[in-house]
Amino acid sequence: MTGHPRRWGILGVLVFSLLAVVLDNTILNVAMKTIADETAGLGATQSELEWAINSYTLVFAGLLFTFGVIGDRTGRKRMLMIGMVLFGLSSLASAYAQDPTQLILARAAMGIGGAAIMPATLAIISNVFPPAERGKAIGVWAAGVGLAVAIGPITGGLLIENYWWGSVFLINVPIVIVASVLIAALVPESRDPKPSRLDPVGVVLSIIGLVAVVYGIIRGGELATFADAEVLVPTLFGVAVLGVFVWWERRIDHPVFDVRSFADIRFSSALGMMGIVFFAMMGGMFFLTFYLQIVLGFTPVQAGALMIPFAAAQLVFAPLSQRVTQRLGAKLSATLSMIVITLALGSYALMDQNTPIVLLEIVFFVQGAAMANIMPPATTAIMESLPREKAGVGSAMSNTVRQVAGALGVAVLGSVLSSSYRGEIAPALAGLPAGVQHAAGESIMATMGVAQELGDRGQALIRPAFTAFIDGMHVTALVCAAIALVGIFAVARWMPGKQRNAKHAEKKEPALASSRG
Repeated sequence: MTGHPRRWGILGVLVFSLLAVVLDNTILNVAMKTIADETAGLGATQSELEWAINSYTLVFAGLLFTFGVIGDRTGRKRMLMIGMVLFGLSSLASAYAQDPTQLILARAAMGIGGAAIMPATLAIISNVFPPAERGKAIGVWAAGVGLAVAIGPITGGLLIENYWWGSVFLINVPIVIVASVLIAALVPESRDPKPSRLDPVGVVLSIIGLVAVVYGIIRGGELATFADAEVLVPTLFGVAVLGVFVWWERRIDHPVFDVRSFADIRFSSALGMMGIVFFAMMGGMFFLTFYLQIVLGFTPVQAGALMIPFAAAQLVFAPLSQRVTQRLGAKLSATLSMIVITLALGSYALMDQNTPIVLLEIVFFVQGAAMANIMPPATTAIMESLPREKAGVGSAMSNTVRQVAGALGVAVLGSVLSSSYRGEIAPALAGLPAGVQHAAGESIMATMGVAQELGDRGQALIRPAFTAFIDGMHVTALVCAAIALVGIFAVARWMPGKQRNAKHAEKKEPALASSRG
């Protein structure tokens, strides 16, 4: 197979189409402080901010498989176009939300559009590129995502400083319009000649289970305890529903999430590694936003600029990752990258108000470079573990794990930060009325808001707030590093080495060729 004659142009269009989806998450991180502001934003609490992130992620993850299958059945280009329109309209609704609840609902609608876009892009790449070029194409795709990560914080910072908070969502609309025109003109239609049937029961079970678990975790952070019935009941219910989901998926012949695919060690180890990385990364990004803007006092634009080394490293190293994997083998390159990520996450536990910015930038760059050497090879391994005509489902599985892991990272690590902060700041709030104590203790943003209202008397809360936040950040960073440490052992134990990768490719390609014939 030589591939589509316009495949590189098509790849450019697909990367541009993803720009809005990726920009949305990175821009939102920069905008969180402003959205939490009572005057300039919506007065969102920390838990509402977590839900503004996770409502999108959970809907996105819950519908990825269904839209992957629908795209394989009805046409991936068609699904991509529908996703772009939905994403644009819901971005418009997010921009003009009047309160946190409206924003959370509009973000959930954005998740529907994103779920239609993401699997279609990787599925089209798998269809227009021959196997020899597919790894390089996915590396370029990942580099494009890195570029969006790079310009997202800067764009968000500029918009926040010059316009109202809703502009961070409104920026998606022109991107969607241009991308839709390019998709219509250049991207070819493709579909699975033997599409899978839909699995509505699996979709419903997965969404209910995930939402219940994440709700319980976030509620635990709000209450500063995980022993309360308000935490245990939804969490255990969610776990039970997810258990039923796994049982259902093993029972039917057209599962939305084929758990039997995990029997392929290359597939399961790549997915597991990807999940661990995104769990730690998204949770880490959540506390870094407040660390940069509140503790270190940077403006949104400056905070966005500080994230450039992280994204630039991905932009530089992602296209080279296939070469590194070929030279060292997947096991060694992934293990070394996981070690670097673990050390980078652990280093945040050593940072405080006096940490040199140069050191922070070095850590961001090193962490970005390590991620660049994990994501493209892992994505390629996942896509090549499935038949080419199932590319939409393979892409959906990859992105589902990333999104679910990211949502759980924000929920779990956000709750760890919230719980630790509430415990540390409590003595400093002891002299305030009970209702004010509870509200001020939820997050550093809430404490700073109360301090501002109290005037000169509130100045005494600022130093304890910074100390409590930094202590909570240290605890959260160590939890991040511990989770990444588990990833090191998992990759070193189960990720296939150089020789197995070669044998797997030799066995897989005839199967792919026969499926095309």
